[in-house]
Amino acid sequence: MPRPTIQDVAARAGVSRALVSLVMRGSPKVSERRREAVLRAADELGYSPHLMARSLASRTSHVLGVMVSDLHNPFWAEVVDGLDARARAAGFELVINTGGRSPARERQALTGLLSFRPAGIALLGPVLPAAAISAAAAHTPLVLVSRSSRLSTVDTVNDDGRVGSALAVDHLVSLGHKEIAHIDGGNGSQSAPRRTGYLAAMRRHGLPPRVVRGEYTEAAGAAAVRQLLEPAPPTAVLAANDLNAVGAISALEAAGLSVPRDVSVVGYDNTWLAALRHVALTTVDQPRDEMGQLAATALLQRVRDGRADPARHLLAPRLVVRRTTAAPRRR
Repeated sequence: MPRPTIQDVAARAGVSRALVSLVMRGSPKVSERRREAVLRAADELGYSPHLMARSLASRTSHVLGVMVSDLHNPFWAEVVDGLDARARAAGFELVINTGGRSPARERQALTGLLSFRPAGIALLGPVLPAAAISAAAAHTPLVLVSRSSRLSTVDTVNDDGRVGSALAVDHLVSLGHKEIAHIDGGNGSQSAPRRTGYLAAMRRHGLPPRVVRGEYTEAAGAAAVRQLLEPAPPTAVLAANDLNAVGAISALEAAGLSVPRDVSVVGYDNTWLAALRHVALTTVDQPRDEMGQLAATALLQRVRDGRADPARHLLAPRLVVRRTTAAPRRR
């Protein structure tokens, strides 16, 4: 069947194309009788904008916007799963786009979501300037996942990155490691708390820190390891996230080193990638589904209950030990 057009809707409703266009834009110049006729025709034909049109016509949106910082990171897919489940249970649909880990692209993506006039927007791992977030929050309820904010108009859902990194360092120290390097997430969201947690834990154990700047990608993990090989590799690496850890493992093996015999590696996030049997990555678990559910709930509370006070969810991470960590080999 061909996709129905605005002309098909007009013919079914017995009105002009111009009037259908007015209804789709939510114009107040259309009578309720004709508005309902157009919306009914759009529903019957399966005309794609009908959900948005009904939201505009009733002045009550049933759409939640979601901006994902990085579509290549499986962590966000699992957060979206939780968000989608909670939204659908409440009768809402998601509109999703991406910012590609770029502030400029994220600004465009956020502007695009606002054009849908959503009931609220979830920003997942945004690297947007705080001013852009504040401006958007003036137009619609906003929740940040894996990004902190002091704005009273913005809700947040985070794991405690300081605690998560400390758990990883403590685990490696318990195995006997003293040369533990950290590949950080650069300008990525929550990179600073994870780096802070690593540094604090290393000081607590009386060990010298070694931080290499990176980002939340496989390529960055591999590039950081190539730096760490000179003059001598550490006995253990705490990576910025699971993708970063996989890149690090690949570079270590390319250099003729075995994981964990020569170098132990810990990731962060506990995505499905970490649990693959041939990867079996020791990693810090963030409750991805719960984070998505909490983000959707925060938006719905603003929309339906009129909550004005900011919601601040800080979840406790946990360490999941698999096969990429072991006691250091004597050199």
